[in-house]
Amino acid sequence: MLLHSNILGEGQPFVILHGFLGMNDNWKTMGLKFSETGFQVHLVDQRNHGHSFHSNEFNYDVLVKDLKTYCDAHSLNNIILLGHSMGGKTAMLFAAKYPEMVSKLIVADISPRFYPIHHDGILNGLSALNFDDIKSRGEADDVLSKYVSDLGTRQFLLKNLYWIEKGRLALRMNLEVLKNEVGEIGEPLPSQALFEKDTLFLRGDRSEYIGIEDEDIIKNHFPKAEIITIPNAGHWLHAENPDGFFDAVIQFVEQ
Repeated sequence: MLLHSNILGEGQPFVILHGFLGMNDNWKTMGLKFSETGFQVHLVDQRNHGHSFHSNEFNYDVLVKDLKTYCDAHSLNNIILLGHSMGGKTAMLFAAKYPEMVSKLIVADISPRFYPIHHDGILNGLSALNFDDIKSRGEADDVLSKYVSDLGTRQFLLKNLYWIEKGRLALRMNLEVLKNEVGEIGEPLPSQALFEKDTLFLRGDRSEYIGIEDEDIIKNHFPKAEIITIPNAGHWLHAENPDGFFDAVIQFVEQ
C-alpha cells in the first residue's frame, strides 16, 4: 500500500515526515514556504497516521519500507529528507539504508539514542475521548484537558479529529495500534547505521530531546552532522519559531 501525501511545487524532491500522533497537515505552512523556494515538497502521512493506511505492524523498519515504496512509486531520487521526532528516526534509518537516494538529511529535535516511553498522559487522554458523547471539538478539548494541560499540545492532537459521518467525530490515527506499539517510538538507531553525507540536526533551546550528551552519538552515526539550536522553541520548533527553523534549513540545503 502507498502512503498518502500532499505534493507542493516543482523542483528537487523535498520529503517531510511528521512526528508521533501528527500528520502531514502539521507541516503544510512550512511545506508551502519550501515549495516557493524551488522544491517539490512531499508532505507524507506515515502509516497509522493521517490519511495513510492502518496496519497492526508498526516499527521503524516498516516505516522505512513504506517510504522506500513511496519514493519508488513517485520516481524520487536525490531527495532532501526532513523528519521531526518519530519522523526524524524514520529519516535517519532511511538515509542509512538508502544513502544513494538522499542528498541531504535534516533531523528535527530527536537523537539516534533510546528514549523511554513518555506519551502515557497523551495516549490516555485520547483514549478517554468517547465519541458517543462528544459532539464538538470544544467538548473533545474539555476531556483532553484533564490529561494534557498544554493548550498547544492539545491543539496539535485535536487536528486528528474529523467528521466520520454527519454528527459523529473520530480520530484519523490508528490509536489502538499506536498505544500497543508506543515502545517502538523510542527505539534507538541500530549501532551499525551510518550516513556520511551532509546532515543537519536542529534542536529547540527549550527542548530536552537533544542534549550535550547526544552530540557524540550523533557524530558516530552522522560524521558530517551539524547541530544547530533554534531559539525560543521547544519540541515543536518548526511551529514555535517558524522563521528561525526555515532560515536554518534553507541555509543548509542551499550551501
